[in-house]
Amino acid sequence: MLIAAMIERLGIIVTIAFVMTRLGFFRKLIEQRSHVKKSQTVLIILLFGFFGIIGSYTGLIVNAEADEYAKWHMTLQENEAIANSRVIGIVAAGLLGGPWIGLGAGLVAGVHRYFLGGFTAFACGISTILAGVLAGYIGKREKKNRLVSPVKAFVVGFLAEAMQMAIILLFAKPYGAAYELVSDIGWPMIIANGIGTGIFLLIIKSVVYEEERMGAVQSQKALRLADKTVKYMRKGLNGSSAYATCTILMTEVDAIAVSITDRTHILAHVGVASDHHQKHKPIQTEATKRVIETGELLKVGKKEIHCDRDHCPLGAAVMAPLLKGDEIVGALKFYFHSEKVISPIMMELTKGIATLLSNQLELAEIDTHKELAKESEVKALQAQISPHFLFNAINVIVSLIRIDPDKARTLLISLSQFIRQNLSGSTKSTSTLKEECQHVKAYLAIEEARFYDRLQIKYDLDEDAMQAVVPSITLQPLVENAIKHGMKNQAEGFILNISITREKGNIKVKVEDNGDGIEQSRLETLLLQPVESKTGTGLALYNVNKRLEMMNGEESGLIITSDKGKGTAVQFTIKGGSAADESRNHR
Repeated sequence: MLIAAMIERLGIIVTIAFVMTRLGFFRKLIEQRSHVKKSQTVLIILLFGFFGIIGSYTGLIVNAEADEYAKWHMTLQENEAIANSRVIGIVAAGLLGGPWIGLGAGLVAGVHRYFLGGFTAFACGISTILAGVLAGYIGKREKKNRLVSPVKAFVVGFLAEAMQMAIILLFAKPYGAAYELVSDIGWPMIIANGIGTGIFLLIIKSVVYEEERMGAVQSQKALRLADKTVKYMRKGLNGSSAYATCTILMTEVDAIAVSITDRTHILAHVGVASDHHQKHKPIQTEATKRVIETGELLKVGKKEIHCDRDHCPLGAAVMAPLLKGDEIVGALKFYFHSEKVISPIMMELTKGIATLLSNQLELAEIDTHKELAKESEVKALQAQISPHFLFNAINVIVSLIRIDPDKARTLLISLSQFIRQNLSGSTKSTSTLKEECQHVKAYLAIEEARFYDRLQIKYDLDEDAMQAVVPSITLQPLVENAIKHGMKNQAEGFILNISITREKGNIKVKVEDNGDGIEQSRLETLLLQPVESKTGTGLALYNVNKRLEMMNGEESGLIITSDKGKGTAVQFTIKGGSAADESRNHR
């Protein structure tokens, strides 16, 4: 009967545990444990101490001589004791707050128990304090686990009550009455208070973790939205990306409509009222303008939405700013039927989604600047013409004007074609191999006039491969490099082979010479870093290789083979090789 009565009183414990989880500072204790302010520590000690006092008052008064039980006496007679649940609050204090809170709560409840009287007053007061210290020590060791498990709480409550029974046997007088009391109430109290402590921690754990589970669900939703919207928002904030994003948000968020604006106009509106809340219309809502101006998160009602339609179904909204870096570029709005359905979780979700979209817009801006920088770098390299080559070409033409005017005119045309191709290369990023060959032939016409007795050019060009697309001004630097370095120490007999052939569905471009060759030590580092050029275009092998890899991937980079004194071959492969494929890859 006693154990049944004790367990029956656990309903009070359950109620108190639930109420405590509603208190903000109590939640802070759970979250921070040892980082609670001193003023809050005192409040928590008093709270748990009061919980222990309630456990004393709700217990059953035991008359050891008459073998009777009574309820709710404010004081005890000398021959009376209490079968109580006081230890539950004290053990919970120590497990949650550590030694000092356990000790403090134990002192409050223990001193109170002492003044209630009875022949076990001193023993019960001391055991209550020691229970708080024991639980606090265990709670400190378990701090890394944040909350002690209900099973461990049951064990600690079990041990604390067993310790109280032992202290009663040691200190309560007369010993016979103490022994009879422990025999009567010992096991019921040990079992009931162990169960009560476990239930107390279980309730706290389940209620406190409820918000975390809800937060985890929202986090998963945010990650899912990030994955679905990133491919649109990283294209920038425009009508197309805004509409695609709103459509995705409508499937994930419990709202009746979703809208995205820029600073002045509606970019997209998906959901109810889309017949009159249309894209490209100017923003009319003063609340939206305030969000864009101040960067605040707002919850507004029907009046603040300020729709010009009398029967507009949009009754409330949550509005959040969209940022690109530190600049507010627009607003995200979720609409609802009324303000009542807008929960704090919905407010936080809106804020989180707006932050997520803002981050994606910032990444889009970074991507744009990166692409512009890359294009600027390539176009600057493409537009360069070696002053040394230009001076040599002019000198050759001047020397031929008197002795061979027709040849001079032909070379002048070749020079103009060469310069035109360089300039056009700065306005477009790709060329066909046919255009590259025309550029090379204009260049070589001048070089052949300069080195007419030393230079021999051979071509092997497959017409079916000439429409393949490569980065502009790719072939000419390879040819220039071969002449400049390969022919440097050859007085005659320098042969330059240029071949463009189709092999196994791919196109192979190769520039080969029989010149000096390249030392092995230099060959290994040639494509790893830029090489300064005082007489060339400045593009060199490194830059050509870099642009080929940027356009078609690393597998399309340059391959250089060379034997010192026997010549050098530089080649690259265009996968697939059709002009359509290459254009698609470049886009």
